[in-house]
Amino acid sequence: MNILCDESCTGYHSPGHPERPSRITDSLALLRRQPELPVERLTPAPASDEAILRAHVPEHIARLRVPRNFDADTFHFPDVEKMARNAAGAGLLALEYARKGEAVFSLMRPPGHHATRAEAMGFCYLNNIAIAALHALATGTKRVAVFDFDVHHGNGTEDILLNKAGSAFFSVHEHPCYPGTGAAHVGDNCFNFPVRPFATREEYRDALSRALDGLKTFRPEMIGVSAGFDAYAQDPLANSPLEAEDFHWLGSELRKTGVPMFSLLEGGYSDDLPELILAYLKGVNGK
Repeated sequence: MNILCDESCTGYHSPGHPERPSRITDSLALLRRQPELPVERLTPAPASDEAILRAHVPEHIARLRVPRNFDADTFHFPDVEKMARNAAGAGLLALEYARKGEAVFSLMRPPGHHATRAEAMGFCYLNNIAIAALHALATGTKRVAVFDFDVHHGNGTEDILLNKAGSAFFSVHEHPCYPGTGAAHVGDNCFNFPVRPFATREEYRDALSRALDGLKTFRPEMIGVSAGFDAYAQDPLANSPLEAEDFHWLGSELRKTGVPMFSLLEGGYSDDLPELILAYLKGVNGK
């Protein structure tokens, strides 16, 4: 299992903020010591302007250099542009490993799926998964799907991929919940599967299954996964019911599609995040 991680991504934080460095350090520590899944750690390079500008307007890159907070939850930090480019670069490297048929997971921060074409928000600065998906289309992949199981709707990914030929976006998320979008399908290629707050596990699994059916119907050549683990029952930022075995099941179901895939970390803010990631990766690897 290839794990993409540059520990410099832990170099920013705000006291009390849920998107904290320990999400990475604790998860990496568990992956290193667990005996069930052999892990090879790789360090990504930063994404280029060429790759980023497929997903974002030039003014968005320039805004990352302005020392002013983006919103109440998305702060400006020194080197935030560098950190965001490294996380986006990890998505590009993950794509290349998936093209070789290798299992790969990007354990990086900041996350990306709320970043729209022109706006940083929701802890996200560059949209890592959309950058990778558009790079795939620009470099020979004919049909790419993004499957987003973060509990919060991937509004930024939807904004960037909406009606983009050759792409499809599938999102399963709690609604109503931040950021308030994702109540219904949008355009020709963005398919939303909202789940009510305090839903049962059966209801949530049903939505995931319907989204997986849609993914299979699209018949992608490559799948990029926005892997958020905040639909976990003990996560502090939502009211959803999933347990570790559900993430294992989801990884297994994605593996069974037989389509090359790569996964990028999005949300997940409980202390159990390392165990949830491991459960998912065991499913992805058929363990």
